[in-house]
Parts: sequence; structure tokens; C-alpha cells
Amino acid sequence: MTETPRRDAFLVDTDWLAAHLAGPAMRIVDIRGVIRPADAPKPWYLESRDLYAEAHLPGAVFVGWLTDIVEPDAPVKMTVISPERFAALMGRLGIGDQHLVIVYDDDGNHIAARLWWILNYYGHPAVRLLDGGYPKWAAEGRPVTAEVPRHAPAPFTPRVQAEWRTASDEVRRAIGDPRMRLVDCRGPADFRGEVGRGERKGRIPGAVNVPISTFWEGPFKTWKGETALRAIHEAAGVTPDKRVITYCNAGVSASVGLLALKLLGYPSAVNYAGSWYDWERDPHNPTEVG
Repeated sequence: MTETPRRDAFLVDTDWLAAHLAGPAMRIVDIRGVIRPADAPKPWYLESRDLYAEAHLPGAVFVGWLTDIVEPDAPVKMTVISPERFAALMGRLGIGDQHLVIVYDDDGNHIAARLWWILNYYGHPAVRLLDGGYPKWAAEGRPVTAEVPRHAPAPFTPRVQAEWRTASDEVRRAIGDPRMRLVDCRGPADFRGEVGRGERKGRIPGAVNVPISTFWEGPFKTWKGETALRAIHEAAGVTPDKRVITYCNAGVSASVGLLALKLLGYPSAVNYAGSWYDWERDPHNPTEVG
């Protein structure tokens, strides 16, 4: 597949990373974890610190998606980490304002996209995702290590970019507004309310279902090209003339959905970061099933 300049602004391939692996202006983040289906036994969410300890890309630091980048005492599960705590985390890991950050996981950038979104939300757009992630890197016989890097602390300056995040008040206004489109990024069973991870089941009224699993192809879940991604969205009525709001359960799959829209160059797209866990807390917020 031919890379486009827009795609290069969000993704790197294994060849590129191998050629730039020793670059001093780059930091690599391993954020591997597990998201089990909603009908599987709990726990649904896991971090893969054990896999990192066994082997990871040279120079990669580990970030726990359930512990390191969430607010532990927030009323909504998996609320995004505060700017102050995020700056401290990045600084400890040696990720500073000057660094290009490369993030990878082992499931199509499903979890990596969450950190991609947070970095952009806090004003650090110099972040790319490794297409194909750890599985593709390892399958190609590229170097891995168990050594944990010791990067020097670096200053990271958070600058909140409000256009990367929305809240329930805008979502309520979007219901029934033909100028807007709510995109549910979960699987069809979650969308229909047959399964669910929250206290309530179902979807936000008027939402269309664009499962993130449709964005990937091949054994390593590499990203499909622009033509395929555009067809997927347009088939669901998600067109660039609309204001698009992505959501899921906790804003993780929603980050993947937002990335797909950015890859397509949609001019107005945003992540409802609180997603279903935030929406269901207010009994006045409507839901629908079926």
C-alpha cells in the first residue's frame, strides 16, 4: 500500500522504525494490554507488564493504560489523567516537549490510540503509532530486549487542546441534529444492547455503529487504506460535512475511531472521552437498544 503524507502524520511502519530506532529525538512507548469481549468473564481489561518484562522494542518504556494514564479517584471509570499528572509521568519516563513519540501495542493500535489521543489532547502532536505493532515487529525478526531503558528526565509541557475532547452536553445536543453524527465504535452486540460493560446497556439514541474492527486487515491488524476507510464511514452516513463525535465504553475504542477520521481528513471530529461510562451515570440521558 502506498503511504500518503496524511497517513505518515499518524502511522509509521516497521521499516521506518527500524531505520530510526537509535534516534535521540525519539521515544518509544509499549502500551500493550488486553480488552476482552463484554460477554467474557471479568476482568475485561488487563495490562501486559509481564510481556514487556519478557521482551520489548529496544529503548521502549512501558505505560499502563489502566493505571498510568487515568485519574484513580475520578467518579467516571477510566477518566483521562490530569494534565499535571500526565506531565509528571512523561517527565519521569524521559519524554519531553522535543521528542517524537512512537507508541505500539499488540492489537491493531487499539490501546495505543488512547495514548495517541491523550498526547494530542495535551498539545503534543509529535506522536505516531506503529502499524502492525509488536506482533509484526517480532514476526519480521527485528530486535527485542528485556532491558529497561533509563532515559534522563525531560520537561513535558501540557497544553490542553479543547477541540480534541467533548462532553455529554454536546452529545445531548447532537441527538437528532442532522448536522452532527454520533459514532458508536463498539461491536454490534454492544451497540444493540445485547451485551454491555456498564450498569446500563444499549447506545446513545441516533448513533450509528462503525466498529473499529472493520479498520484493520491481515494477520497483524494493519490499517486499511483511505479508500476502504472512507467507504466504511460513508456506508454508515458518516461524511466529512458533519460534526462527528466518537464514543465507546471508556473512550479507548473512540480514540481509534477518531484516528480513522483523522486519517481521512475529516475536518470536524472529536472524542467523547467519558463515553458510555459517563453517559449512563445520568439517569436523564436517554438510551436505546435493538
